[in-house]
Order: sequence, then structure tokens, then C-alpha cells
Amino acid sequence: MSDIMTPIPFGKLMNWILEEHKKGSIFGIKKPFAADPKKMSTIFGRGLETPFGPAAGPHTQLTQNIVASYVAGSRFFELKTVQKLDGEDLPVSKPCIKADDECYNCEWSTELYVPQAYDEYIKAWFACKVLAREYGLGSMDGFQFNMSVGYDLEGIKTEKIDRFIEGMKDASEAPIFAECRQWLLDNLDRFENLTKEDVEGISPNVCNCITLSTLHGCPPQEIERIARYLIEEKHVHTFIKCNPTLLGYEYARRIMDEMGYDYVAFGDFHFKDDLQYEDAVPMLKRLQALADEKRLEFGVKITNTFPVDVKQNELPSEEMYMSGKSLYALSLSVALKLADDFGGKLRISYSGGADYFNIEKIVDAGIWPVTMATTMLKPGGYQRLEQIGRIFEAKQAPVFEGVDAAKVRALVEGARTDKHHVKAVKPLPSRKVNSPVPLVDCFIAPCQEGCPIHQDITRYLQLAGEGKHEEALKVILNKNPLPFITGTICAHNCMSKCTRNFYETAVNIRRTKLECAEGGYEAVMKELKAPAVSSDKKAAVVGGGPAGLAAAFFLAKGGMKVTVFEKEEKMGGVVRNVIPGFRIPDSAIDNDVEIVKAMGAELVTGREIQSVEELKKDYDYVVLALGASEPGVLKLEAGEPVNALEFLAQFKATDGKVDLGKNVVVIGGGNTAMDTARAAKRNAGVEKVSLVYRRTRRYMPADEEELVMAIEDGVEFAELLSPVRQENGVLICKKMVLGDIDTSGRRGVVETDEIVEVPADTVIAAVGEKVPSGFYEANGIALDSRKRPQVNQDTLETSLKGVYAVGDGLFGPATVVEGIRDGKKAAEAIIGRDLSEDIFKMSDEEVITYRKGNLAEEDESRTDSGRCLSCNSYCENCMEVCPNRANIALVVPGMEKHQIIHVDYMCNECGNCRSFCPWDSAPYLDKFTLFANEADMADSTNQGFAVLDAEKGACKVRLQGNEFAYQTGTADERVPEGIAKIIETVIRDYSYLIL
Repeated sequence: MSDIMTPIPFGKLMNWILEEHKKGSIFGIKKPFAADPKKMSTIFGRGLETPFGPAAGPHTQLTQNIVASYVAGSRFFELKTVQKLDGEDLPVSKPCIKADDECYNCEWSTELYVPQAYDEYIKAWFACKVLAREYGLGSMDGFQFNMSVGYDLEGIKTEKIDRFIEGMKDASEAPIFAECRQWLLDNLDRFENLTKEDVEGISPNVCNCITLSTLHGCPPQEIERIARYLIEEKHVHTFIKCNPTLLGYEYARRIMDEMGYDYVAFGDFHFKDDLQYEDAVPMLKRLQALADEKRLEFGVKITNTFPVDVKQNELPSEEMYMSGKSLYALSLSVALKLADDFGGKLRISYSGGADYFNIEKIVDAGIWPVTMATTMLKPGGYQRLEQIGRIFEAKQAPVFEGVDAAKVRALVEGARTDKHHVKAVKPLPSRKVNSPVPLVDCFIAPCQEGCPIHQDITRYLQLAGEGKHEEALKVILNKNPLPFITGTICAHNCMSKCTRNFYETAVNIRRTKLECAEGGYEAVMKELKAPAVSSDKKAAVVGGGPAGLAAAFFLAKGGMKVTVFEKEEKMGGVVRNVIPGFRIPDSAIDNDVEIVKAMGAELVTGREIQSVEELKKDYDYVVLALGASEPGVLKLEAGEPVNALEFLAQFKATDGKVDLGKNVVVIGGGNTAMDTARAAKRNAGVEKVSLVYRRTRRYMPADEEELVMAIEDGVEFAELLSPVRQENGVLICKKMVLGDIDTSGRRGVVETDEIVEVPADTVIAAVGEKVPSGFYEANGIALDSRKRPQVNQDTLETSLKGVYAVGDGLFGPATVVEGIRDGKKAAEAIIGRDLSEDIFKMSDEEVITYRKGNLAEEDESRTDSGRCLSCNSYCENCMEVCPNRANIALVVPGMEKHQIIHVDYMCNECGNCRSFCPWDSAPYLDKFTLFANEADMADSTNQGFAVLDAEKGACKVRLQGNEFAYQTGTADERVPEGIAKIIETVIRDYSYLIL
């Protein structure tokens, strides 16, 4: 495919808008924002219904982008920058956007030719005016366009850019202005509210203001010359875009490090080369005086994006530009300095990490208009603007009376610890599943795909939201017999995959599961009856931990008599005997044990099994769920560390009265290390707990939740230390330093000669446990090179026929839910059939439409299912995040779910959809694609089609590398039924997509 976008003629755009509106949306926006024309701010002598809109960037490059933004609530549009380099003369590496957390890009000005960009802006001007009137979205004069030009005076004075500026000031002589006006007059019969007078009254004076964008390194004299030129000769209100480099390298580096962005690499070059703050202040004062003299408004735009180094192949360039959450504190810091030095009198327009959570405070501080990009590049997309619009709908229109430095200072200080802006403690996990996106029916729930047992999460969340806990618990028990344990301490990979992470935080699936378990337990237990024994075989399970209990539950469910043998006095395994009580109460474990017992499993405690052969005399099948019972060994030059599991067992048995001394050191960085440190912190007599690890906490294997809880409990992290020996009440360590990032994504470590002593009366080693190899060897089970049982990966059967290995005792310490997965897999292999079913129900489209684009943190006082986006009913991430609207959701008759197609001629290959597609794919490359014509199709390798004759249904199709002619309505074995329906639907119901 080509990355060259094809501008859509005005008539076709308006036809698209009118036809799509009949389906309930405009360029995918299903929740339009209707502004109150009575609440109008004034800037540049013109009205403004809301003080926000899209920043100069991907959301203001094409007409449809601007229209989508307007419909969703924007009223101030900073048009994408134009400069002397344009079109094919402007090199832009692709993909050019990565916005999955903080945002990076390697593009800057319009990729169109300047005359094309001009036409796009004039078309958008007309379209927004028309929509305001036709659909009652506000006043036809309630929005403003703001030109953005760059990057040097010579370029701005070129005929091309000068014609652009003059044409935006007065478009009356422009052919595109006449074309748009005439089309509307010729098609007035297609509108219900738009009149001839409305059309003829559309002003050709599109812009009277400019934001000046300069490249990094532009001398202050050049910036001032350009601004003077714009004020004196072009007579436009002028804002100068400032760079974060005004803060100085040391300040910027310190703020970034404090907020967790220490891995973001940048040198001091730009800080030295860019405009210096001491030069900026007098220059801005001179320009302010000049603008006042000319009766024009003047101010600054805070801030430009921030140049940083490409270190992990984030984008195909050497340098990229940072924006979004990580830029917020830097941008506000620049605003604060200027507010202080100008007494709040210098007008500030803002961009830099603004979103729903902070924009109200920014505007309340006197900083507006506010433009955004990163928040709209995430799921919800343009629709996020409607929620922001509602903020200002409930307030009086802002009036500029100065910038309140005290309020800005509070924002800067708050940003340093604000969870919406600081970096997560751990690197973000991948949200993707390890499979390519299918051409048809691609909607999946990442939470369910990430769950090792593929629980029917969206279904039980639906039921929980309806207060139907009993039904929800039945759905949970369909695949998970331990809802109390997993509802309390599950590692919740489902939540790591949740699409809501791209909004704010994951839906609290684990808490909702526990609510369902607690709310439905009594009623379900009354009904839960053991299935009749239908097999003449018997099974024994060795080990009563999560994997063993799960195996027993599903074996009994499958109609087989099963007995569990547990050597301890109670069932529960490591959860019962090792995990501290402050993590999970015994009552939760008891409830799950009762569920397994109710299913018909016989539970025998206090009996240790040594011989599989002896057991096989009475049982046809044996499932070994032994746990990882062999302690990991840490060798020190001196001193003998205590094993973490032994300590945790003692801690639980003595109710936290283990003799440890005052100072405890825990060595390790996994979840067990966090439990150990937190338990030690609670142990009687302990005053200080230090956690020693050879890397930083960012690279510890523990889950982020576990890390955060340890920090909150007061555990002190002794990072970058390698333990050597324990003597005289201290642990002697060697200092490590971080090296380069390795192939695993973690930074390596290099040992130094520096010695660090950590107080240590007791040292506890949490360095990983091992499988009980001795037991396996004694029972004749074949082991691999790492002394783990060799098993059939599909069934988990060992080298002994009828003997299976599951849980931690299979490959080493794992999670509870992975143990359940293993137990279920072995049971299904033994029974010979699936022992659960997939339970799904389409969510209500109107309900999910309301949730999309709405940012909302978890409210712990209510069930969190109200934030679920039901991704397996309505994913559409790729559609939402595409600035150009190049991914379309189709309603296809005969297909339960919407179908996604990619529209080639609208795409510039920015790559943003790749970040948010839950599949390991890029929709702009991998989804079924509509091409404008055969030539565009030949320029691509995408699977897709071009419509050659819509009336006849004649198409050219490419599937699996084969190209062929296809006629809709005819049987063709080369075209699957779903693909045929999609093509027919486009031609019949979405003809406006066909150029």
C-alpha cells in the first residue's frame, strides 16, 4: 500500500456525512456534543463555544479528521503545520506514531502538498458550519481555526506559504471555497435545517490567527523576525510555540527521573541549541508590546513536543518527539515560569498531556485554549472529546483575566505524583495475543485471551452488573472451581490485558469475581450436586493445592470417582500453608475446598504419598500436583540464608512471632520475595526490612501490584546490590550499575568494586523454588535436562502411562490460575472430552457506546463491571484510534458482530492502530482492505478488493496472494462467505466509501 492519502472531494464528503448520519454516526462519532451557543468565550475577536480542540497534528490533517473532532466537541482547531517542504518532498519515516503509553512521533508537518492542505481546511470550515446548523451542534460561528506555520522566515515568505496564509485570511477567491459553496446551494434539498441564507452567510475569513512553530535550534533573532513579520505584515493574532528545552537540561532530567521516565534518553544538545529562557523573556515582552500597538493578541503556545533518542526501536528514526502524559509536568513548568515572570499577563495556549482528568484545572488556571492529540490517539479516540465537552457545558464560559501562577504551581507539584502522569513502577506488559488478526470476526476480549483458563469474563461481568451474583458464580465455576482464592490473590493477567488500561486502569475483574463468589456462594452451594459417577475408572490426585483441587473438581464433574491425598492437615497447599494471612483468609480457602467437595471429590488429609506404583494398584489414573517443594539455594561466601517458604510457613504457624531480630534482608525480586518482605515487616520485633536485588525495581519479576504493596508497607528497596556475605549483623553487597537494554527488554547490570553494607540480623532468600525431582526419579518418571518431568504438552501425561503432572511441580513456581489450567487439562485428557463450555452473550450496543470514550476510575463502592467495554462484542479499537478514520466498522446482515475493513486511500500508515489492536497485527496492513482503484491495489500487498463497477457488483479481489475478478451475488469458492457478505454490504449499504 502507499502512505499517500487521497483527499476526498467535498461533495463526496458531504454525501458520506449525510448517509452515515442515517446510521447514527458521523465518521464513527456516535455521541455528538451539542454546545450551548449562549456560553461563548472570546479570543482573537471571535466566539468559542468550548476552550479545547485538536493540536496541530494527525487530527487536523484531513477534512474528516477535523469534522470528527468538531462533532465530538472541539471548537478550537490548531490546523496541521504547513511549511515549504511538503508532499513527496517531505520525508516521513513510517510508522510514525507510538501512543500506547506516553506518546512518541517522528512526523511534524502536513504530508499533503500545501495547496491540498489548504483545500482540506476550507472543506472542513464549510462542513463544520453546516453540521452546526443541520444537526443543532451549536452556533455556526462557535468555532475557530488556527493556522500553524513554520519553520523559518524564508520559508514562510515563499509564494506557496504566503498564498496559504492570505487564502486562510480571505478564501473568497479560492476555487475550493466556490466549489463547497456551490455544492451546498445545489443540494439544499438534502438538508432539513440548512438554508440558502446560511450557506451564503458562511464567511470566507477562515483564520485571523497563527501559531508559529519553529524547529529546534532556531535562533531567537529568527523567531522574533518571523513573529514581527506575522504581526506587522500579515496582521494576524500570533502565538509562538515554545519548547520544553526552555527549562534547562538539569531540571528536565530531574523531573523525568522523579516521575519514572529515567529510561527516556536525551542529551543536553537541544537545551544548549534552542532558545534560552533569558533570551525568551525580553523577546516575548517586545513582541507583546508590538502586538498591543497593532491591536492584536499575542501569546505563547506551551509546548512543542520534546526530542528524545530512539533506544528500543520504538520508531524507525534516530530521534523522536515525546508528548502526552510524560510531557505534562514539563509543559506546565514552562507555563509556570512565564506566568511568574509576566505576572500572569502573557496569554498561554496549552498542549502537553492534557486530557479529561486535568483539563478543567488547566483552564481554571487561566490557560486556554487547550489542544490535545495523545488522548485521542488511544481507544475511545475522538469520542473522548464529548466527555470533556460535558465538563465545560456545566461551567461558565472562561474569560481570560490572566494566568494564575499559584494554580499552575499546584498543577506542577501535583503532576509529579499524579498516577495519570507518573510512569508505572514496572514496564507495561504486552496487551496483545500471540496470533494474527483474522479478516472476519476479529473482536475478542483480551482479558479472556490473557486468562490461562479463558474464563468467560465479559459474561460474568454483565451478570454482576445486573446484580445476578448466583448466575455469575455459575459462569465462573464453569471453568474455575476456586473463585474465592482467585478472587483474592490471582495474579490477574486478565487485568493486565484489559483494554481499559489504555483509558486509565483495568476493570477490577478480580474484585468483581470475589463479589460474585461471596454474593452467590450460599445459593449455588444449595444447588451444587455431585454428578453421578459414570466411569468405571478411578483417579487419585496427589497434592491438595490449587492444581490438585482443580483436577479433582473437573474429574468429578466428568463423572469419575476421585480422591485427593494431601500430606498436610488441611487442603490448600502453598495458598494455605505459605501465603500470609494478610493476603488471604483461611475462610476463602475453606469455601473453595467446600466447592470441590460438593462436586463429589473425596478429600484425604494428613497422608503423604511416596509411591506412584502403590497408588496405581487402587487407581487407574494418578495426577501429581506436588508443588515446587524443593527450596532454591543461595550461596553466600559467609552466612546461611533462611529459605523464604520455610519462613513464611513459620510466620503463619506462629502468627508472626518468628525470631528474626531487628533488621531483616530479603534477597530476591519475585512475588514470593514481596510476600516475604511484607510478612517480615509485620513480624514481632522487626524494625527494618530491606529488599536486596541486583537490578532496579523496574526490572524485578514481581507483579507491579506486589511491588506497590511492599512499598506501601514500608519495605526499603536496596536496588542494584549483589549479595556477597553476611557477617557481624550486616549483609555485604557489591554495587551494580545498569547497562544497556538487552534482548529481553531489561537493562543488563555490571558489577563495580564499590561495597555496600545493609543491616541484617536475618537474611531470607527468595530466589525461586524447584520441582521435586527426587520424587519423580524415585518413581521412574523421565525428566528433562532441568530435572522437570517430561510430559505430553497437550495432555500433561508423564512417561508413565496414566500418570500426569500439573501445577508448580511441573515446570516450577507459577500462578494459581495456571495451576487450575493444568489440573483441568489433565482431567479433560483423562475423561476424554471438554469439561467446560464457552459462555457468551452480546452486550447492549447502546450501553457500550456510552462507555466508549468515557474515562472513569474504579469506584470501590460499586461493582466495577460498569467500566467493562465488552471487547468481544464491540472491540473497534482500530477504528477509534485512527485519526484519518481509515478503519470502518460495518453492520453486515447475517453476521452477529460488526466487521472491520481498512480503507486504503484514507491511510498514511501512521501505525497507530497497530499499538491498540489486541491481535499481534497491524490492521492497516492485515485487515481486509477497500482500495479506491486497481492502481492503488497494485501498490499494496494487503488482502482486499477494489470495486470496478458498483452497479454490476464487479470487483477485483486479492485473497491469500491470489488476484481474481469477482462478481457479487455469485458463488465463488475462492471467496469465503463472510468476505462475500462484507463486499456486498460495502457496495449496497456503504456506497459512500467508494470513490
